[in-house]
Amino acid sequence: MTNPLADDPRLAKIYEADAALTAPGMPYEVVEDDVLGERMPVFAHRHANLRDQLLAGAEKYGDGDLYVWSDGRRQTFSGLVPEVAEVAAGLRDKFGIGKGDRVAICSANNPEWILTFWACASLGAVLVAMNGWWTGAEMRNAIELTEPSVVIMDEKRAARIEADLDVTTVVIERDWSGVPVAGVTELPDVELHEDDPMELLFTSGTTGRPKAAILTHRAIIAYVQFQPYGMARSMWMAGVKPEDGVVPRQPVRLAVYPLFHVSGLSTIVGGVELGAKSVWMLGRFDPAAVIELTKREGINMWGGGTTHVMRLLEHPEATTVDPTQIWSVNVGGSATPPAVIDKIEEMFPHLTGSTGSGYGATEAGLISHSTHWMLRGAPDCAGSVYPTVEIRVTDELGAVLPDGEPGYVEVRSAQNMPSYWNNPEATADAVMPGRWLRTGDFGRVHDRLLFISTRMRDLIIRGGENIYPFEIENRLDEHPEVIECAVFGVDSAMYGQEVKAVVVVSDPAEVTGEELQAFCATELASYKVPAEIELRTEALPRTASGKIMKHVLAGAANTQIEE
Repeated sequence: MTNPLADDPRLAKIYEADAALTAPGMPYEVVEDDVLGERMPVFAHRHANLRDQLLAGAEKYGDGDLYVWSDGRRQTFSGLVPEVAEVAAGLRDKFGIGKGDRVAICSANNPEWILTFWACASLGAVLVAMNGWWTGAEMRNAIELTEPSVVIMDEKRAARIEADLDVTTVVIERDWSGVPVAGVTELPDVELHEDDPMELLFTSGTTGRPKAAILTHRAIIAYVQFQPYGMARSMWMAGVKPEDGVVPRQPVRLAVYPLFHVSGLSTIVGGVELGAKSVWMLGRFDPAAVIELTKREGINMWGGGTTHVMRLLEHPEATTVDPTQIWSVNVGGSATPPAVIDKIEEMFPHLTGSTGSGYGATEAGLISHSTHWMLRGAPDCAGSVYPTVEIRVTDELGAVLPDGEPGYVEVRSAQNMPSYWNNPEATADAVMPGRWLRTGDFGRVHDRLLFISTRMRDLIIRGGENIYPFEIENRLDEHPEVIECAVFGVDSAMYGQEVKAVVVVSDPAEVTGEELQAFCATELASYKVPAEIELRTEALPRTASGKIMKHVLAGAANTQIEE
């Protein structure tokens, strides 16, 4: 297959920028290093661990605002260090947390979440970032899998458990004041290595239970380095070189992503790396409050899932924001719908042509970035692959295919997870010899330009949340009236995609779609519950080998849900 963007001079300019910025002696010089037994490219200039990164940020950016909360609380770069030191001392002295111990947290976004993250990073502990949308059963499954020494929760999630946990539990609203050790100002002096595990992030599984991807200090640092690198690349292409000494204005970000998401991780660590201020909404997303915060705190970067961005852009007060204040509007979690791009450009004409999309995975970090013109020229383009990321396409037997040939997309970089926690079977399916990781996508590569054809599995992305149909199908199959079912995604103006289930029942008079939705809701998080259930009595279409033909069902379905 040919590369439809091969002759575009802007592509050559990106490659030229990458070569210049990663050359010896440059800020983003690339060298080889040993990563868990494999030689691979890495940035030469990097922090050895997250504790060092936190201290470096405090020294460099001082008393500037780092995290600002909608209730008025503020945490500065230098002021965060003693706050983290007190929490780390409390986890160590009061709960016995040491290197390698797990600390689980399940909570809405709040300062305590971030303090727990940095305290674990400084202690060498492993943070178990539980999904705040989970049901009690899903939370208990994660605790059983990861065996934390302590679980930190807010009241809302604690009530959802509905049972005593056989582990020490801290409820933030009631117990947090007893965690920090007052007066401690120095971070723990624990020996930390780049490839030590630091965080477990969960990714949906195909067998009904989430898998916990292990992220190391090295992986997280490598991931967030692409934020300043992306800015340096943009400046280089605009004619501003690193040696010119131009210091960009401070990014001030709207922070709406859950902290248990890789995008939330990007915000808390990326801010320290980049010197960026992030402004966090507490409680439910309120576009009017965000607009007021934008004016008050000087937010210049709006972002979030499709739903967040559209609610902001469509709010009557949005026109009261000075358009020139906004540098960018980024949509994460899924491909940006054309209607959203049009709305961004209508409200902020100076951003016309600037909307892009990153491609990556929890297990593999950030892989590539597609610009506006790439997406316009080739909608299946996932962009140019970042420096230090190796990419290849293989066939079903694992043989590497030549450029342009479609197959299974595999990546390798310092961002890759070493394994799934306590799940050797899933690890063996994902991590290939040489530490290559199968992304779960089918596509092709031309030089270092990636094109994604389809997902190997039927992933649904609803408002930035990854949903695997198998999990919902397994639950529906447990209902006594269900004979068989198929779950897939349909287009949604609000969420990008919504969940639809086609369910075969013996007698439609015995069960309704609403009853099946309620049945799912007892075991699944609310965002996984099908928004639409179609009841049938005839068998679902299948291939000769017996597989349900979901593409036939999806083609016959109403593929647009209006909210």
